[in-house]
Amino acid sequence: MKRKIYNQLLKWKENKDRKPLMLLGARQVGKTWIMQHFGEKEYKNVAYINCDDEPRMKQLFELDYNIDRILITIQAITGVKITPADTLIIMDEIQEVPRGLHSLKYFCEKAPEYHVMVAGSLLGVTLGKGESFPVGKVDMLTMYPMDFEEYLEATGNEGWIELLHSKDWGLIDIMKPKMTELLRQYYFVGGMPGVVSKFIENKDLKQVRKLQREILEAYRRDISKHTSAAESTRIREVLDSLPSQLARENKKFIYGAVRKGSRAKDFELAIQWLVDAGIVYKVSRIKEPKMPLKFYEDMEAFKLFLLDCGLLACMTDASADQMLIGDNVFTEFKGAFTEQYVLQQLLALGLKPYYWSNAKTPSEIDFIIQGNQRIIPIEVKAEENVRARSLAQFIKDNPELKGLRISMKGYVDQDWMENIPLIAIDTYFER
Repeated sequence: MKRKIYNQLLKWKENKDRKPLMLLGARQVGKTWIMQHFGEKEYKNVAYINCDDEPRMKQLFELDYNIDRILITIQAITGVKITPADTLIIMDEIQEVPRGLHSLKYFCEKAPEYHVMVAGSLLGVTLGKGESFPVGKVDMLTMYPMDFEEYLEATGNEGWIELLHSKDWGLIDIMKPKMTELLRQYYFVGGMPGVVSKFIENKDLKQVRKLQREILEAYRRDISKHTSAAESTRIREVLDSLPSQLARENKKFIYGAVRKGSRAKDFELAIQWLVDAGIVYKVSRIKEPKMPLKFYEDMEAFKLFLLDCGLLACMTDASADQMLIGDNVFTEFKGAFTEQYVLQQLLALGLKPYYWSNAKTPSEIDFIIQGNQRIIPIEVKAEENVRARSLAQFIKDNPELKGLRISMKGYVDQDWMENIPLIAIDTYFER
């Protein structure tokens, strides 16, 4: 499978100021595979260690951070002679090794000629707990599930990618029914690499659901294993509430929808655990659409999304016929799947989405992002009925902005906004 992050890994390798690379992301988004695949393709040797499965790693950093001793030990464990530039050292699940993260500081300062990658399914949670972190001594990348174009490539539909990037909007519109069929399929299967791989292998929709349930159960096991009983209950309650939260017209996260009468203090830590683990994405509200958006973030109002549309479909028990036949998947659940899909594509592009709402009107802009040159308010429409009252009023109130509508309709450029089809998000933002 081709993953777009591969090009970022190449840039890291070729950077003369390269530091040890920390790869963040949820369990089973493909971190281990991409590190090993990259190592096999770009290096003569790969010294791979899964720190969770290798008991000899547990005491490696407790004595000291002598790099020569550490390299000899890694060589003894892996059987791979480690040479600068020619060998990629991979320490997977590094959060399981005491002082392992802190050791990266010494690789950076005393042995920068060695190429080191680390990852972990709960690395973000470890960092969130205040584990000694080598600030400024590591490079960091976040890995997400496969985006729509990666899915097209993996399923043998790479020809459609070329068409999308041609920006021949007339031809794209003619071919839209076929690509819409593939989009429905992506909503159902999602972007978890293991699920996609099995779907390609046998096209078994029941197995897709089985594998998705296994991933969700693995997340729940992580929650139980790494938190107290009380914390585990609260985290599970938040996770289980996501489908109902997203099925509402106003998708702002409501604590009372998790447990009647509950407040922020009851679930703040639970939400942060899920965010740190990469299982959910948090989209904060902004008070004003001004640069930099982060300055105008409202920390108390936010929306939560699951990391993958396929996993969301599994959690909702949405049937295959409901999602793959007709346009039900785009219109049901108040457009929850489509908003989830758009968020995933924006994140995969390295964009940081916020949203805006006005309780007095009431009106809402689904996402607001900050590009290099401008702020872009985005309205998501799950069908061809695209009356965009909220977006039109928002642009009227902020005439310096130009809106973006992402919908089932074809490309349209108006004075105050552009409409792009759902299948062409990556195409639009490449310019």
